[in-house]
Amino acid sequence: MSDRSINRESGFSLLEMIIAMALGMIVLGAAVQIYIQGVSATWKVTQRSEMQQDFRAAGNMLTKDLSLAGAGLGNGAAIPLPSGVTPVYGCDQSGTCYINGGSVTYPTQGGIPYLYGLLPGYNVGPTLPSGPTATDAVTVVYTDNAFYLNCYTATVTAKGVVTFAPAVTTPATPWPTPGCLPTGVSSPQALNDTVVGLTPGDLVLMTLNGTQIVGEVTGAVTSLGSNAYSVPFANADALHMNQTSGAKFLNSVGSGATGTSPVRILVVSYYIDNSPNPPRLMRQVSGHTPMPVTENVVYLKFSYDLFNSTTNRPTVNQTDGGVAAGLLPNQITKINILNMAMDSSMKGAQGGYQSVNLQTSVSARNLTYNNSYPQGP
Repeated sequence: MSDRSINRESGFSLLEMIIAMALGMIVLGAAVQIYIQGVSATWKVTQRSEMQQDFRAAGNMLTKDLSLAGAGLGNGAAIPLPSGVTPVYGCDQSGTCYINGGSVTYPTQGGIPYLYGLLPGYNVGPTLPSGPTATDAVTVVYTDNAFYLNCYTATVTAKGVVTFAPAVTTPATPWPTPGCLPTGVSSPQALNDTVVGLTPGDLVLMTLNGTQIVGEVTGAVTSLGSNAYSVPFANADALHMNQTSGAKFLNSVGSGATGTSPVRILVVSYYIDNSPNPPRLMRQVSGHTPMPVTENVVYLKFSYDLFNSTTNRPTVNQTDGGVAAGLLPNQITKINILNMAMDSSMKGAQGGYQSVNLQTSVSARNLTYNNSYPQGP
């Protein structure tokens, strides 16, 4: 009988293999979970950062415009407008109106509409699914002090046509109208300048023969040479400023009426547009097409503090702008942003909703300022 050598090959048993695989799966699962958590945390931080950056930019733009309400319009500005058809804001040159799908009329006193430095828009915005009530809009009015239209003299040359020219027709250096230009600037911009000039939808405030009149530019500006320009203010304009009835209508002033220091005014409206999804905060200037400021803004509410000059006491936190208290927009001393809310653009398992909201107050220093320290003779 011969001896047989039996060589036993080394290896894992089935039980060892199962245990090894189980441990490997546990380690792999833990690694995947850590990776998922890292990606989720990165996504949350990135989204929050982007949302806060957009919100901060929108908030800064809104508060800056609010702080300029009434600037350049004079103390307690209340400019009467044509009354044949109440003028509106919120529309552009195409005839499209945007604030909750429509336009908003200027407030009236005794049947006469007035342009104020601040126009509250209580509940004129859309009601959003995420908000308890209708949203507000707000409109501020101030002069464009970067466009030196005040260096020209305005003269009505025909119905619906105004010529803007230097007070002295002979070219001069510096510009012949003294005090209209800042230091270092020798002449104003051309009125037909393609970047900053007058375009259809612009609003111009003129004092013609002692009467303040607001007109809407309705066509292209034509150069007449020698720094003179012809600007059309035709009837049937989108904002109903150029009407044929009413003492404050530009075209009711006869040819030859003249005035100095005209200015372009900016009527700046903020409102929420819910026609796209997600909703957007919009900014519209005068009769131009609105531009989006930021998206995902889901609520916008304001209140106002006013000073009652009759009782010599403040009236605070008026959501309707003081209408119920019998006060006027030019008595507003402070604008309170009660709630400007913004949600994240995404939701779900990666982090759910994230949101921020702004609550602050802005002084309306250009509306009700009174000089308590007049200079002596």
